[in-house]
Amino acid sequence: MATGSVKLLGSWASPFVNRVEIALKIKSIESHELIQENVLNKSELLLKSNPVYKKIPVLIHDEQPIRESLVILQYIDEAWLNGPSILPSDPYDRTIARFWAAYIDEKLNLWDYTKYVVAEFVTTKLDMLFVVNFRKWLQWYPLVVEFRNVEAKEAKTAVVEKMSERNMLLEEAFIKISKGKSYFGGDRIGYLGIVLGSLLGWVKAIEIMDEMKILDETKLPSLAEWDERFFSDKVVKDIIPQPEKLVEAYRKYIEMKKATSNY
Repeated sequence: MATGSVKLLGSWASPFVNRVEIALKIKSIESHELIQENVLNKSELLLKSNPVYKKIPVLIHDEQPIRESLVILQYIDEAWLNGPSILPSDPYDRTIARFWAAYIDEKLNLWDYTKYVVAEFVTTKLDMLFVVNFRKWLQWYPLVVEFRNVEAKEAKTAVVEKMSERNMLLEEAFIKISKGKSYFGGDRIGYLGIVLGSLLGWVKAIEIMDEMKILDETKLPSLAEWDERFFSDKVVKDIIPQPEKLVEAYRKYIEMKKATSNY
């Protein structure tokens, strides 16, 4: 079993950081230190640890930095052999999980909107302000923008239909990969579930803000049921931010943006 200090450079609202936190919890690595990063004023430690991309998350294990969330997940699984495996043990199943993880992160452009959305949010009684890093939006974001820009009910319905069509591939993938079980990884949360599930807080926040349904249980019943199971699972319950908290952070950002534009 791996030893040495474990530090995680990140932000509480980042789904990429949440991925790493979930993996660490699955492996019962409770003693790690989460160092909150301000994306507007990046620390020397972050710049030194990730000089190429200069972004979070970065896992520092025994003073050695590991970068990029998908790479970090695989590293954690290989470095800490205690606890449940994150990736499937079967070589073919492992390949399929990696394929769909790449599909989520790249082929579907799941975070295609690559501008920074920055907000300040009061997190403690001491009024400590953390800068929220919502670096990239979801694959649905361009359609969310379209949804916001149309007024007619029929037009909004058409946009939601587009979202459902895009999500059908994931619905079909879940049915096939889960083999009738509760999660992508079978009876418990695994690699692919972490990759997709880390987004659920922001998905639900968007649903609240725009009064829409991205994961419609009437059209995506298996995925919607998985959504609820994942979000309430004890492994992720205290890691994925509650959507209401994300909504509050985002709305505060909008207010700050409006106030700044008035000067």
